Amino acid sequence: MRLDKFVSHATGLPREISKRLIRKRQVQVNGTMVSNAAYQVAETDVVSMEGQDLHIAGPRYLMLHKPVGYVCANEDGDHPTVLDLIVDMDKEGLSIGGRLDIDTTGLVLLSDDGQWLHRVTSPKHLFSKVYRATLQEPLGQQTIDSFAAGMLLRGEDKPTAPAQCEALPDNGARVTLNEGRYHQVKRMFAACGNHVLSLHRESIGTITLDDTLAEGQTRALTETEIQSFLP
Repeated sequence: MRLDKFVSHATGLPREISKRLIRKRQVQVNGTMVSNAAYQVAETDVVSMEGQDLHIAGPRYLMLHKPVGYVCANEDGDHPTVLDLIVDMDKEGLSIGGRLDIDTTGLVLLSDDGQWLHRVTSPKHLFSKVYRATLQEPLGQQTIDSFAAGMLLRGEDKPTAPAQCEALPDNGARVTLNEGRYHQVKRMFAACGNHVLSLHRESIGTITLDDTLAEGQTRALTETEIQSFLP
């Protein structure tokens, strides 16, 4: 592993800051100052900074409050991505679980633990996702019944799984899904003759978006939150 990558992973600092520290000769390998960020760290090497030995931390698990205008992708040629919002830590290796459309806000989970993310996103585990929608027209009982029964969306050959839908004030609705098809909430309301003006994801499984997080902010998941997706 490159020395700058090792320092970044071990400290949580962005890669560019790690490179800067190495160039300033603040990092030692086996007691010797190394100023080459590309130095390859061997498994037996001891890397230290300011007198403290550095160690690669375990997997990272984060929640992010996604704003409008960002895509849930690692890279995109046309739009900023949710990873661009992470500026105070090393984001290399992070992947996204529970993607949202560019104009949908709310809870996104990120981790560099691939198996954990697979459990989060795999349909067979049936972790529910809760959304709050603002609709063009008031929510009617017929729509609530259609969500509960499941519906066949245009271009698909299998009906949606039963979903819960409840009315909220001001043309609002709260929807609970156990699957995650393409633009599913918007398409289901459209099939019922209504239009979604805004959409926000409140929770995935038992993890609810922290109401102290402003749009664009992240925080580490608690151990309880991490374990909630494990067997």
